[in-house]
Order: sequence, then structure tokens, then C-alpha cells
Amino acid sequence: MSDRELNVVTGAFGYTGKYITRRLLEMDKRVITITQRSDRDSPFGDQVTAYPFRFNNPDALGELLSQATTVYNTYWVRFPRGEVTYEKAVENAKVLITTARRAGVKRFVHISITNPATDSPFAYFRGKAETEAALMESGLSYAILRPSLLFGDDCILINNIAWLLRRFPIFAIPGSGDYRLQPTCVEDLAQMAVEAGAVNENQVFDVVGPEVFTFQELVRMIAECIGSRSKLLRLPPTVTLGLTRILNLLVGDVVLTREEVQGLMAGLLVSKNAPTGTTRLSEWLKQHSDAIGVRYASELERHYQPR
Repeated sequence: MSDRELNVVTGAFGYTGKYITRRLLEMDKRVITITQRSDRDSPFGDQVTAYPFRFNNPDALGELLSQATTVYNTYWVRFPRGEVTYEKAVENAKVLITTARRAGVKRFVHISITNPATDSPFAYFRGKAETEAALMESGLSYAILRPSLLFGDDCILINNIAWLLRRFPIFAIPGSGDYRLQPTCVEDLAQMAVEAGAVNENQVFDVVGPEVFTFQELVRMIAECIGSRSKLLRLPPTVTLGLTRILNLLVGDVVLTREEVQGLMAGLLVSKNAPTGTTRLSEWLKQHSDAIGVRYASELERHYQPR
């Protein structure tokens, strides 16, 4: 096998990256990862070598990327923390894109989000749109995949909704609860990402599942699947966020941010296009009802805290 036949997955030990990496390894592909958590235990043993992100050293990053034909980019930040901001994430992503082009990477597969827009009132979605624009203008052969709310083994938000429903007598619904979302199975996303890496034409498409729920319908469905008797209570978003801040202190994590609540209520996690994924959340929940929400999934522990 040629040394050039190598795939680079950013964040292969993280959530989306792990599934993409697993799919590539199942296809007998060579994979390395660049990650901000190169100290983490690898779920792939010695099959995947980890290197730290070197956004401040494009020459070293370029030397690493020069070995690769395809880059699968899952790098992003869920929320600002300390020196990690959306603006810095965009800057880093642009360094990665520019360095990949100069290094001769043949294909760049980028994981974005549904409904990004440069004029979005939400920094998360603006940053995603700016990164997409940089990739489209880079001269690289690219695929941009836009998933919505992800679910699957080790997911955070769906799991933690179930965790709350298992432990508290009341579950707070921000606002009316009638805003919609269209969950995406992470395994569907990984499959489509790998397929997109194998073609040459530029692509931009949503990766969304076949089911659309209101948020209240989603929470009620999770509650029924796990046998929760928690009462769903619609509250003003400001009150819900106040309760969330208290919960943050209890679990030592960031459960939900103001921008995430606002983006959810704005209907940005649903696609205007036909579904591309095939896995139904309703069926997945039934298959995983004994495990979902049994343990709390910490965002800070997964991405920030040393192990």
C-alpha cells in the first residue's frame, strides 16, 4: 500500500470522529488522527497513531498532512471556554484547510451543521458558515456534510435528557416545546462521510434522519421508552436556563447553553431537504432503552479535562 493512501481524521477519539475512523478501519484503510486530546486512551489500540493539533505550526502540520490523500475534519467546539472561542475555532479550521491544500491533500470531507449562515444571530452557526466558505474557496476537492442533532452510542444530549428523566420528577421544556428537530444517527453520518471521501466532485448536503419531532414530542418519546414518570413542564426559556445553571453546578458540566436553547427554538436542527439518513431514532431508542441515560455523559470530561 502506498504511503499516500492514508486518511487523516481530526478528533478520531471524539464522538463523530470515532465512528468515521471505525468505518475506515473496517474497510482496511490506514488512519492517523490529529487531536487536541492526544493524551486520551485510544479506542483503536495501536491501529491509529495520534498527533497533537499544530495550528500554530503550519509547517509541522503540513508535513503530517503531506502523507495523506483524504482529510476527514470533525474539529469544532460546542461552546466557548477559556481561550477556546468560536472565532479561534474558525481561525484554526482555516489553517487546517490552507495547510491541507498546500500539502497536496486530494479530498477534504468536512462535518458542518444544518442551516449554517454568515448572517446567523448565533455564533456557532456563523462560524460553521465561515468555515464552509473557506473550504469552498480553497481549491480543494471537498464534501461538506451538514448533520443535525446526533444520536447513537455515547451521544451526549439524548443520553442526558434520558438521565434527567430517570432522576428528576419534573423535566423543564423551554418555551412552547413545539419547535422541531430532525435527529441524525451518527453511524449514518459516518457512512456518508466515508462514501463522500471516495468521490471527486464537490458536494454539500444535509445528513438528517427520516423522523421529525417537536422537542416536546422527543422528550415524551424518550420518557416512554425508559419508563420515566417525570412530568414535562413548559417554562419560559430564561427560567429553564436558570435551572440549567444550577444543574451545571450539580454535575460539574455545561449541560446546555443559552445559544443552544435559542438555536433549538429557532428550528435550525431540521432540514428543508429530503431525509438522507435511514436510522429512526424511535427504533434506536427502543433497542437501547435499558442503557440510555443510565450514566451522565459529561462534555467537559470528554473534551477538556485531563485523564
